[in-house]
Formats: sequence, C-alpha cells, structure tokens
Amino acid sequence: MKIRKLPLALLAASATFTAAHVNAAGFQLVEHSASGLGRSFAGEAAIADNAAVMARNPAAMSMFDTIAVSGALSYIAPDVYVRGNTGVSDIDQALTNDDVVPGAAVPAGYFIQPLSDKWAWGVGMFSNFGLSTEYPSDYAAGSLAGETKLITLNLNPNVSYRINEQFSIGAGVNAVYGTAKLLRNFGGDGSGPFPPSGTSAYLEGDGWGFGWNVGGMWEINQNHRFGISYRSKVDLDFKGEYHSDIAAGIPSSNPFPTGGQTIGGELTLNLPDIFEVSGYNRLNDAFAVHYSYVWTGWSTFQEIDATSEGIGSVLNKQEQFSDSYRVSFGGTWYLNPAWELRAGMAFDQSPSRTHKTISIPDNDRYNYGIGFTYHLSDKGNLDVGFTYIQGKEGAFEEELNESVSIPFISKGDAYIAAIQYNHSF
Repeated sequence: MKIRKLPLALLAASATFTAAHVNAAGFQLVEHSASGLGRSFAGEAAIADNAAVMARNPAAMSMFDTIAVSGALSYIAPDVYVRGNTGVSDIDQALTNDDVVPGAAVPAGYFIQPLSDKWAWGVGMFSNFGLSTEYPSDYAAGSLAGETKLITLNLNPNVSYRINEQFSIGAGVNAVYGTAKLLRNFGGDGSGPFPPSGTSAYLEGDGWGFGWNVGGMWEINQNHRFGISYRSKVDLDFKGEYHSDIAAGIPSSNPFPTGGQTIGGELTLNLPDIFEVSGYNRLNDAFAVHYSYVWTGWSTFQEIDATSEGIGSVLNKQEQFSDSYRVSFGGTWYLNPAWELRAGMAFDQSPSRTHKTISIPDNDRYNYGIGFTYHLSDKGNLDVGFTYIQGKEGAFEEELNESVSIPFISKGDAYIAAIQYNHSF
C-alpha cells in the first residue's frame, strides 16, 4: 500500500487524537531538550546553551569551543478525551473515550566537536514526529477507532562554518527511521450502523527516509544574536502488510476487504518541512529574553490514499490540513553561577482548521513552561523542565459512511516533564 500527501495520518485514521501526544500541532514532536521545554522552546535556534541546539540550528555549533554532549529524556502525560455530541445520552456515552492517548517517553542525544576556529561537526539523535493512541476494541464507533503507533528516529549529522565573528552557517543530512502500526476495529455490539467485532483494517511496517537541513547565525555580540533554520521534507518509504476481516468480494468497500488474508505492499509517509527564526537578547547580567516563530508545511497533508499493487486503493480518507505556525516567548534569570531559572509560553496553531476529523481532532493550544539549570561543576550541568499544554475544546462531525455522520467533541491537554545532562570536555 502506498500513502500520499503526508500519510502519517493513515495511522491516525483509527480515530486517534495525535496532537495531544505531542507538544506541537498535528503530530509534530518538539521535545528535543529539557532546557527548551522549560522556556516553551522560545529562542531555540539562537540560544545555544547546550549541544541540543543542533536539533534546531546547525550553524549554532560554531559557538562551542570544546567538545559538548547532551542527553535528554522527556515524558509526556496526556489528558485527552473524545466524546459523542449527538444529544442522546446513551449514544454519547458509547462514543466517549476519556483516555485516548497513553503516556510516552521521548529520548534525545547530541554530540558537538570543534575542528578548528572555523569548523565544527556534530550529530544528533531525536524525533520530530510521533504518536501513540488507543481505543478499546469494543468502542462503539469501532470502524473509526483502534490502536495507532508511529515512532520516528532522526539521525542528523551536521557541519558548521564560522564566516567571521558575527556570521556562521551550517548544514546537515537527516536519515529518518520509522515504524508504524494501525489497527481499526469494527467495535460496537452489531446493532445500528456499527458492525460486529473484528478487524476492519490492519497496517504495519517500517522504513527509511532522507532529507537535509540548513541554518544561519548572526551574533551581533555575545549578548544579542539571531538564528534561522530550515528542515526539508522527508519521504519515509515503508514496507508493510495489510489485511481486513471484511469478507472478500464486497464491492466499493473502504477499507478494502481481504477476508482476513494478508497482502504485502509499500507505504510512503511524507513528513512536512519546518522553518524557524529565533532571537536571544541578554538585557543585563541577570536577565535575558528569547523568542521564536516556527512555520510547518502541513498543507502537504490533504488526503490518505493507501494502495496495494494489483488492487489499487485499499483505504482513502480526506484530511485537508493547512500550513500552521507556532510563536513562543520566554525569559531566563541568571541568579548566580550555580543556578539559572527560565519560563516561557507559546501559541500553537492547529493545521486542521477547516476540516476536522476524529482521526486527528486537533485544536489550537497554549503552552506554559518553567525550568531550571543547576551547574554541578565547570564541566557539567543538569537541566529540568516542565510544561503544561492547554488545548481548546472543539466540535466537529465525522462521516461514518455516505449517509451517516457522527458529531463529536474533543479536547486535549498534556503535562510534560524532562531532564537533561550536559557535559563539556
């Protein structure tokens, strides 16, 4: 099967609320560091206070004069619900799931080595996209619900070059590995519009994709600098399997019926490009402000179209995402040589503004972050960050078939904690 137009949502077509699993709209992950989490990732392409800056701007590696390493672990605890909105109590109760998204850990690691006073190189391992959602096998709208998992790992080697005291540039390549699973159930009790229990669609596979990233840094002086970066689209080419318990031979069925038989195929996931511009201004010895604007090219995601060789389309779903943006603002307090405190907030625009579905009932959200750095020694320090994500509640209708639409309400909050150790040599 082959999925076009950012078909990561194929995996979400089982009535999943991907956005609440993550710290950015759609199913984008921004949990690259604990230091960034504590400031709502404001100023990430310009601050360069540890090696994790590589995930946002390769040009910032030019600011390091010794080897630097960072390792981070974030834990996301979502609080997401999807509820029926028909006005009929029994139906709404059957359509309700108050625990859509399980908790998840997101690791990241970075290494930077200066080669001379001009050149530096480094490598990062992190994730820009991911999701995990679960509905009970007997969920009433079972043909829209089930289990969804997407895990991606970006191996990102980079190089930077310092042009002069003020300007640096950097570039890298992205080797992205992904695994994906989709299970959609019939669900229900066999009455009304919901078919009896069974698997209406099952997809699973893994694969690789490749892309590139570039960045620039303008250091006006040691207290004022600006960063800009761009990360290209990545097409993940999956090899996978598909099957359905729908009896073979049923005409015009979506998903395609195989009667339980497994068929092979391929699936392509088109991840969007990301553009970021950031600033950092240290106003005095005690306080600095920082800010970011991030644009994500979600308009590549218009539909899900899974195909299998010799068969054609086995699953099709409209999503109609739009490009979205994220703005953030934060501050850092340098209390003394041992302690730094930080805070920030962000607004994250939903890409599903004109066409919401139960597969990705994404809404705008606000992020509030706090955190600190404790310097253990001249060489090592510890970062801790916390963020609360407050999502807006949204109402929409999901089309079960050509004649039946089901109204829903969804809302997703999340709590994120992260810890990180940084060391220089």
